[in-house]
Amino acid sequence: MSRANAGRDAGMKAVARVRAVREQDSRTGLQQALAEQRAQEQEAAELRGRLENARGFQSGSASSYLALRASLAALGAAVHAAEELTAVSRRISEAAYDRWQEDRARLEAVELLMERRAAARRTELARREARDLDEIAVRLWRRREAEERRS
Repeated sequence: MSRANAGRDAGMKAVARVRAVREQDSRTGLQQALAEQRAQEQEAAELRGRLENARGFQSGSASSYLALRASLAALGAAVHAAEELTAVSRRISEAAYDRWQEDRARLEAVELLMERRAAARRTELARREARDLDEIAVRLWRRREAEERRS
């Protein structure tokens, strides 16, 4: 490998390292967003379950009815808020997934470019070697011919 190719490779390797770090960061962000989304979904499901399993008013005073009604209304508001937060966390997870896909595609593009360049260099090297071997074969053939004419 020539120094020029090594310099180009060093630059491409640096770009690949930066892209790999970005891809890893966005993957970590996606994992964190998904974990937060699952936690939020679990919290919303627990609140929803508490609301669905809440016992209705059977009998008692008006103040106990009003207290139960207020607590169920508060629980309903908490369920609504938790579901809204769940929707927000889903959008954040989707955005994190899109970012990770983009970063992964950029990393793959750089890696593919590096592979193509390496393949092109190998092809060029093989052509040069074949040309050099042809030249050597021609020289050897000419020597043999010259020696045969002398003899």
